[in-house]
Amino acid sequence: MNGYRGERAILLAAVVEFIHTATLLHDDIVDEADVRRGRRSVNSRWGNDLAVLLGDFLYTKAIALALSQDNLGVMRLLSNVTLSMIEGEILEIQRCGDLGVTAQDHLEIVRRKTAALFSACLRIGAMLGNAGETEQLALASYGANLGTCFQMVDDLLDFTADPERLGKPVASDLREPAIFTLRRAGGAGAEKLRAVIEDKGFARVPAHEIALLARDCGALAEARALAETYAEAARRDLSACQRSSYREALSFLPGFVLARDH
Repeated sequence: MNGYRGERAILLAAVVEFIHTATLLHDDIVDEADVRRGRRSVNSRWGNDLAVLLGDFLYTKAIALALSQDNLGVMRLLSNVTLSMIEGEILEIQRCGDLGVTAQDHLEIVRRKTAALFSACLRIGAMLGNAGETEQLALASYGANLGTCFQMVDDLLDFTADPERLGKPVASDLREPAIFTLRRAGGAGAEKLRAVIEDKGFARVPAHEIALLARDCGALAEARALAETYAEAARRDLSACQRSSYREALSFLPGFVLARDH
């Protein structure tokens, strides 16, 4: 979109994917997850020791590849986003199962993790194309808003989707639909959700009951509406960019994110 034609974009895309994969490896250890993308997770198949080392290897490999490009601006951006994602994971661990967590608390974690990585991807593309500062900031904002929308939809899917189609077990920690349900559901409903959070599963309360509770009290609709506001904000960010088929493709992505079911 900004006129860059070359192989650096491919290498830096690989760098970002290495960082992303490293975070997934470490997340699965923290969450004691057995499944990732419909298959057994690395930690469940080969143990935590190997999963930690593989995640560390991917982080280090990513930095080494980025350094080979001799672009201090991109290197600084990747370092900052990696730190932000680790900070977000620390916050998530601290607040997991905390019934006092607010929607703003959760949004701060999303901002540091998913949104920061999406934002960095968009800004790296703008930097490679030598875009001006205004356009770089607009695309970084687009990435942050798209990433926030993506995570909110992911949270909704965690709450309602078929685990086999989703490719991982439904989540039992506090995310937006759960936070909204606690606020909206009243005494009996909130107690059911608390039981799921305490058990980190559905031993006492079936998953379908929680999904119905969230739907009936309006929590899912509220979470969905919030995701849509970020999708619309992402589309508005693109107004700073010149019209092109590439901008059109980016404007399509928020709708695609809202419509996904896995």
